[in-house]
Amino acid sequence: MIESPPRQSAQAETTESWRETFFRLVPAFDSLRNYSPKLFALDTIAGLTVATVAVPQAMAYALIAGIPPQYGLYTAIVMTTVGALFDSSKQLINGPTNAISIAVLSAVVGFTDTDERIAAVVLLAFMVGTVQLGITLLRLGDLSRYISHAVIVGFTLGAATLIVLDQFKNLLGLKGLGTGADHFLTRFWLTVSHVDQTNLATLFVGLGTVAIALVLYWINQRFRVRFPEFLLALVSMAVVVWYWQLDKQGVAVVKDIPAKLPSFAFPEIKWASIRELANSSLAIALLGLLEAIAMAKAIANHTGQRLDMNQQCLSEGLANLTGSMFQCYPGSGSLTRSTINHLAGAQTQWSGVFSAIVVALTVLLFAPYAYYIPRAGLAGILILGAWRLVDRKELAYYLRTTRYDACIVLLTAISAVAVSVEFCVLIGVLLSFAMYVPLAARVHLTELTLAPERVVRERISSDPVCNRIKIYSLEGELFFGAAPELEEHLNSILEVAKTGVRVVVLRMKRARNADAVTLRVLDQFISRMEAAHVTVLLCGLRPDLTKVIAASGLLRRLGAEHVFAFEETGAIWSSTLEAIRFAYEIVGHDICQQCPRHAESLNEKDGWYFMI
Repeated sequence: MIESPPRQSAQAETTESWRETFFRLVPAFDSLRNYSPKLFALDTIAGLTVATVAVPQAMAYALIAGIPPQYGLYTAIVMTTVGALFDSSKQLINGPTNAISIAVLSAVVGFTDTDERIAAVVLLAFMVGTVQLGITLLRLGDLSRYISHAVIVGFTLGAATLIVLDQFKNLLGLKGLGTGADHFLTRFWLTVSHVDQTNLATLFVGLGTVAIALVLYWINQRFRVRFPEFLLALVSMAVVVWYWQLDKQGVAVVKDIPAKLPSFAFPEIKWASIRELANSSLAIALLGLLEAIAMAKAIANHTGQRLDMNQQCLSEGLANLTGSMFQCYPGSGSLTRSTINHLAGAQTQWSGVFSAIVVALTVLLFAPYAYYIPRAGLAGILILGAWRLVDRKELAYYLRTTRYDACIVLLTAISAVAVSVEFCVLIGVLLSFAMYVPLAARVHLTELTLAPERVVRERISSDPVCNRIKIYSLEGELFFGAAPELEEHLNSILEVAKTGVRVVVLRMKRARNADAVTLRVLDQFISRMEAAHVTVLLCGLRPDLTKVIAASGLLRRLGAEHVFAFEETGAIWSSTLEAIRFAYEIVGHDICQQCPRHAESLNEKDGWYFMI
């Protein structure tokens, strides 16, 4: 009887713990705890607004990936729903995107049969989801912050260029030439070399779609209304194609779209296909995470929401993995639809769920009417979207700020066109690391001096030269990449020490992250100084650096009395002064003629100042 309440309390705590775990894993349900009719109304309006853009975009992006339009709609239903439920971001919309779609096309271009290509893209979604879940389990999501945003800017520029080049044939009504074995630029050249065979009716439809979309965009901006510009432009030109029977004059149309929702079917596992898609799945998985995380962070900068990057990776992985079981192809966070969702007033993840529901109803109710949607119209929308995809102000900023950023942007963009879009991000990341490591490996050595004003400061050319005590400040990241430059600096100190120097004080306040390689270089320097009968004092050491030096054995060999660390003196500046006083004790009266030392100040700590 007495033990019963504790059992009930423990059971209640367990239930509460499971509930909190569930809410943490499924943030959309966590938002329901404070949900209200007002939030429901705002999310519903945002979801409807997003759906009007999602329907034409999903069909267009599926065409980019080289598969029938309905698979883009399936992806906009399943991926958007699953992604919204698990998203850390409250406004991010998952689903088909232009960048991922063109990467998918590059990955499956070797599958020429339509059925084989569909099976390949579904398997690719399964593989991408698996990789992203692996990244989540290893908690590598936070590593995305080490990738320069210049890579994303360059990728966006390259992807936009590829979209325009790829859709050029559909805009002109030309037949795509070349095979999957040919490079993209080769196929593009073979196709546009027949530009004299342009179908004028197709070109009229494509440009007409762009014109209507631009007019509606101007009206939206001018009168602050929200007409679904892409959807109305497509519907208008579909009516034109139907009324004048332009499909019989060579204008390609979407044709039949099944009025049914995607059904469950486990991806067809073929080891030959897995081997062929393995590299691309890794590249697309990383690309998808970068795209989604970048978009989520951009929105969070406006909303002030705190994001969980590993939760964001989890949502992307589950969305792709679940989507592969419902005939979806890989997707990610959409730049366009997420922005529209945010601007339309979305408050929680449920706006994404409502958007997916509207797309599903559209497929069931209006799919038969999509027959006359012109492919040239979709191409026009994609080209217009590619133009808007590139933030020209941001691009100009990265190109003019530093040569490092400009090189990363341009090389990433060029590799997207010259190599492949799914690998351009990996190339950009490798290039950014290759260019950043030499910058991070810079070690700075500054000579200090004890001025007549009893101030330790950076030495200037007019200061007298002391040939008994040398004081240096060492700054930088002391990892293995910095070892050659560190050795060069220490060798320069060794050459100076040959002129009769008795003590070298090495201030290491801003020396960070020392590893075994650089400590070995420092150890060898100290050994050579001992051979030259020069005492080396280390000062300003922070606790982490002191711990590493002690673990390496250098502290024991150098002698604890020669090391002045933070924890011994309580302040960085006083450890440096203590080292200088000790240096004068070693030198004694063997001082140079220019020495600013005053005997009465040696035992007066308040009479010494330290300034850098």
